[in-house]
Amino acid sequence: MDKPLKTPPPYPIASVDHALRAATVLQMEGGATVSGIAERLGVARSTAHRILAMLVYRDFAVQDDDRLYRAGPVLELAAHSQSLVSRLRAAALPHLRRVVDLLDETTNLTVRTGDTTRFIASVECRQALRVGSREGMVFPAHRTTAGLLLLADLSDEELEEVYDIEHYRDRPADRPDLGRLRAELKRLRGNGFVVNKERSERGLTAVGVPVRDRDGTALAGLSVSMPSVRYDARRLQSLVTALNNTARAVERDLGEDR
Repeated sequence: MDKPLKTPPPYPIASVDHALRAATVLQMEGGATVSGIAERLGVARSTAHRILAMLVYRDFAVQDDDRLYRAGPVLELAAHSQSLVSRLRAAALPHLRRVVDLLDETTNLTVRTGDTTRFIASVECRQALRVGSREGMVFPAHRTTAGLLLLADLSDEELEEVYDIEHYRDRPADRPDLGRLRAELKRLRGNGFVVNKERSERGLTAVGVPVRDRDGTALAGLSVSMPSVRYDARRLQSLVTALNNTARAVERDLGEDR
């Protein structure tokens, strides 16, 4: 790629960013407390309370009798608090933190919806030069590490449905070449992992593996992201091993949570 898919604005507004991230949490996970939102955003409880109050005022959130904030009418597609996304994130977060402790690189958990992927959990490493959190962000599935992993789990018919040409009538340039994509996904199925070298963002390399349910269906992609200048292909096997071990641990915890 010639440029990043997501470029931060030159003059970011922190309060707007915080409100949008809080709304994303409510939509993806179904509910949160003031202290929970404060922890996720890295702000004081008083700040989190003001953010949630504004979301309630604009119908992006509602507060129930237990003082838990949930998605409001504007975010009507939100899932309840025990949704798969919520359970995936809860099961994965402790393991993501351990991967960061082990590898000292940013680690992510990502799910697919149609032809896009959404980062549902992201734990940053401590290095000064690092990949920042992508939590809540949405990218084209065929351009991301986890997206490729999850697309590789589809049959040819399912892939055709995801990339039905009718869905791209108003944006034909966004539709990938299905012949090339199928060939690439076939190679990925044999590998069981993905190495994404600057495909989604310039200067970023990621390695990922799938997280599966009891039936073997890929539910999410677990990946580690780093500046390309720090990626060493000689470490690939150790990275994949660490990620696979982590994916199996997440799968066990997710199964026990049912």
